[in-house]
Amino acid sequence: MNNSERLVVVTGGTRGIGKAIIERFAEDGFPIATCARNEHDLTLLREEISKEYDQLIHTYAADLSKKEGVKDFIEFIRMIGQPVEILVNNTGVFIPGSVLEEEDGALEKMIDTNLYSAYHVSRGIVPQMKKTKSGHVFNLCSVASLKAYPNGGSYSISKFALYGFSQALREELKESDVRVTSILAGAVKTPSWDGVELPEERFMKPSDIAETIHATYRLSERTVIEDIVLRPQLGDI
Repeated sequence: MNNSERLVVVTGGTRGIGKAIIERFAEDGFPIATCARNEHDLTLLREEISKEYDQLIHTYAADLSKKEGVKDFIEFIRMIGQPVEILVNNTGVFIPGSVLEEEDGALEKMIDTNLYSAYHVSRGIVPQMKKTKSGHVFNLCSVASLKAYPNGGSYSISKFALYGFSQALREELKESDVRVTSILAGAVKTPSWDGVELPEERFMKPSDIAETIHATYRLSERTVIEDIVLRPQLGDI
């Protein structure tokens, strides 16, 4: 099976890390499927990928923090009719604050977006990977999955939970030849950091995360990198 027959699914793909991952795999001739809440952003992404890489990209407007949105997106993936080779659970949201003082509902919003989206998307896509005994799942966790930090509040809670989910999925899929990798990244220059007055070189590039995922996927099928921790050269922000 060549790359043009292997579908790459990236949730939250219109900006930041998700977009960088799409660009990297489109460069290698993989068809792509992605989703985001904003239809206009998806249209711009389709036009850009088609022009730059002459590569097909399937897009669907969905809010994956809602179970109905996940169901619709999964049905959209099934209608494409290609086997999913790579699933990147990238959808996420960051709301700063402390556990005791953050706005009511912050935990629920970040659990719905950062954890439940990955859980439900995986339940919809991975069983087919398991049947065909092929594929790779990448879960975009965080260094906040390893160590809580001030003003991290419910974000850290949600990312700890996502890392636990990723580890559980790894254990369940060992015998299925489906690989699972947790990406635990520090500060990456994405729109989440807009308004923060720090020099750009203090952050990692989204393309560095994309290259890491690409290289990890390219290893032989007998090897899996379970956890990858990436931080800016000067350390966490």
